[in-house]
Amino acid sequence: MPWPTRAIRCARARVAGTTRATRFGRVKDYFKRAEEELCVLVQVETRLGLDNLEAIANTDGVDGVFIGPADLSAGLGHLGNIPHPDVQKAIDDAISRIRKAGKAPGILAPVEADARRYLDLGCLFVAVGADVGLLARESEKLCAKFKS
Repeated sequence: MPWPTRAIRCARARVAGTTRATRFGRVKDYFKRAEEELCVLVQVETRLGLDNLEAIANTDGVDGVFIGPADLSAGLGHLGNIPHPDVQKAIDDAISRIRKAGKAPGILAPVEADARRYLDLGCLFVAVGADVGLLARESEKLCAKFKS
């Protein structure tokens, strides 16, 4: 079903200046430079994605491939066990294959040691924390200061 005309007009009229892309309003001249700095990243987090990694990476317009370790661990039969050797071997192999395809590999790694290892393996971007998790942990710390 097509979008209602009104919704399309509203979507076109919206501009947000304090988004993650603008580093929450701290990137000078963001709107003048944004189009020059855009990249397309796709996410692979299944066995099927790994089986088709080169085709995915070599798709016109794709600049990089982000590995989703939690969903990948589930897809490989190791739900909740990202450190499992099979999962880590698949991640290591994916990073290498993405680099060989000439694209930027990336991954989520909230554990510092993992993040450093993935960088050493060739990841060019690593999400070392997630906003919701960071907010939750810092809120817990602040709350603990005021509990008796």
